[in-house]
Amino acid sequence: MYGLCDCNNFYASCERVFDPSLEGRPVIVLSNNDGCVIARSNEAKALGIGMGDPFFRLHDLTRQRDVAVYSANFPLYGEMSDRVMSILRRFVPAVEVYSIDEAFLDFSGMERASLDALGHTICRTVRRLTGIPVSLGIAPNKTLAKIASKLAKRYPKLNGCCLMYRNEDIEKVLRKYPIGEVWGIGSRYEKLLTDRGIVSAYDFTRLPGEWVRKHMTVVGLRTWKELRGESCIDFEQMPPKKQQICTSRSFPNDVTDFESLRQDISIFAARCAEKLRRQRDVCGEIKVFLLTNRFKQELPQAHDSALMKLPVPTSSTLELVKYAGKLLRRIYAKGYAYKKGGVILSDLQSCEGVQRNLFVPADERHRQLMDTLDRVNTRYGRHTLGVAAEGLHPFRMKQQHLSKHYTTDIRDIIVVKAK
Repeated sequence: MYGLCDCNNFYASCERVFDPSLEGRPVIVLSNNDGCVIARSNEAKALGIGMGDPFFRLHDLTRQRDVAVYSANFPLYGEMSDRVMSILRRFVPAVEVYSIDEAFLDFSGMERASLDALGHTICRTVRRLTGIPVSLGIAPNKTLAKIASKLAKRYPKLNGCCLMYRNEDIEKVLRKYPIGEVWGIGSRYEKLLTDRGIVSAYDFTRLPGEWVRKHMTVVGLRTWKELRGESCIDFEQMPPKKQQICTSRSFPNDVTDFESLRQDISIFAARCAEKLRRQRDVCGEIKVFLLTNRFKQELPQAHDSALMKLPVPTSSTLELVKYAGKLLRRIYAKGYAYKKGGVILSDLQSCEGVQRNLFVPADERHRQLMDTLDRVNTRYGRHTLGVAAEGLHPFRMKQQHLSKHYTTDIRDIIVVKAK
């Protein structure tokens, strides 16, 4: 048996933990530079605020309906996520962290009769120790556990936990469950299926396996089998390595001059290099892209990118910043006001056994220098050390509604006054 524990409205819930006055009030959390909505409380959803809605279009609504607005506080959310995951590990032999607010639980070897009580105990414990409400679905495989967790969130009478294992119960749920909400069914497959009259998860299970394999590849077949009760998706305690690493940001203001862009792109390249070394990989390709503001149609529009195959795979910040600067020169053009940029590293491979270039000598000093750079920045904070191209001041996002870093900055620790 598997479980899927999902934190309810996670970002908004984190803000409520440290400001109880927000309970019952609409809450939204904004993306980098306060661009668009990335999280909503149930009250905000009821007002019709959608995921991805541009914030500048919501100013009047937020004032009229007293909506609490917050800039994304990722250090706080990440630390609260770690707290939740550590509590989950107390109850089960293995936990697979699926995302910042979701984790699969391994209930192998446990009696089914005890799982309902255990599930409710997990939900109560997480809420009591962290303040974060969670929904837990327990079922024979991951796909069904995902569905069960959504039922637990949708129906308050379940008190946060839904145990679903009897065949008759599973069939009853699948008959009403929309095919587009099934884990693994994207918009393209949803259209393919609905065009054939397949509107529910149960309808999908009635299709011949040969047809599913032909039209939806092995991924669709795996989902089909899981909905029919077979367990096909393995449990992974260690997250797989990323096949591509990207750092991109929207700029607080439109940028027109090359030097400002170069500093920002250098910061993005350095951040990518840090992520790359963390998973002990090197990259063979680097890509830089720039976008203008699509909401300002009166200005010239551009979406440019450039890709470079590296002579030798590397994870050196010095090398990647240098190549990113060269690519930026290729695509930068005067007369454009750029709103977003980014760096993408691809062709990733292990740092062990890298194929060297006969004409490019290896420099072991880079590896030693990068090890020192990472140790210093880990101990004293990101951007303590960096390359000159990053400038003296790190990239500052527009975060006009940022809450305090209650759990990650001693200066923001909560002060309790007793009378």
